Formats: sequence, C-alpha cells, structure tokens
Amino acid sequence: MTLIRWEPLREMDSLQREMNRLFDSLTPATDRASNGVAFVPAAELNDTPEAIHLKLEIPGMEAKDLDVQVTAEAVAISGERRAEIKREDQGITRSEFRYGSFRRVIPLPARVQNDSVQAEYKNGVLNLTLPKAEAEKNRVVKVELG
Repeated sequence: MTLIRWEPLREMDSLQREMNRLFDSLTPATDRASNGVAFVPAAELNDTPEAIHLKLEIPGMEAKDLDVQVTAEAVAISGERRAEIKREDQGITRSEFRYGSFRRVIPLPARVQNDSVQAEYKNGVLNLTLPKAEAEKNRVVKVELG
C-alpha cells in the first residue's frame, strides 16, 4: 500500500485556478484587458427624494473617450483607453497599464428625467445627477390617521 501525502494548499490553488477559468469564460473577450481581467469602473449610487446621484471612478481617461447614455430606467457608460506606444532604444516596451474598452449598464431604482441629466467629469471621477420623474417624486404619500 502506498501512502500519499495530502497537501490542502495545493487543493486550494487548483480550486482557485478553476474558479478564475470559470469567471474568465463568463467575461466577453472584447471586454477583457490584455491580462484577461475585464475593466469595470467602480460605482456609487445615492438615492435622494429629488434625484439619483451616480458617481463612477474612471481614472486615466478623458471626457471625449466616454459615452454616457441615459434612459428612464438605466445608465450605460462605455469608453476606451488607447495605448500610446513608445519605442525604447533596445526595442522593448513595457507597460503595466490596462488598455481596451469597457461597458457598464447600471439599472436605476426609480424613473428619471433623462433629458435633464447633469454631468461632471473631473480628476477621473464622473458625477451624474439624474433628476427623478415627477411621478416618482409623488410615489410615496403619507396618510394622516384621524
């Protein structure tokens, strides 16, 4: 009978590789950066009685490279980072930045007036103020009991 040494860390590494392969297969190839990881900008949503405030972190891009589309129910943001190739004397260029395109669709918790959206892009942060539709503002009514 042969004894086999059990190494739980090796099992964990194998599981992690399999999970990474699974998530890579779920990400469309066009959205993957050069290292196989999709760039998805971080988002923060704040719902107030008058408007929805959406903040997205998109560093290293210019406003002209972003496309923001707002419907009454969702916001779609897409953009592309373009690589600037610089040649060095030995013909080797090294870059750790991610380049490529991204697209993120964020569903909104309430209907908005998509023709009155205010946007500001400053220091890599996109701020959107989405005023709520009149029907959404009056959706909750307090009833007095008497």
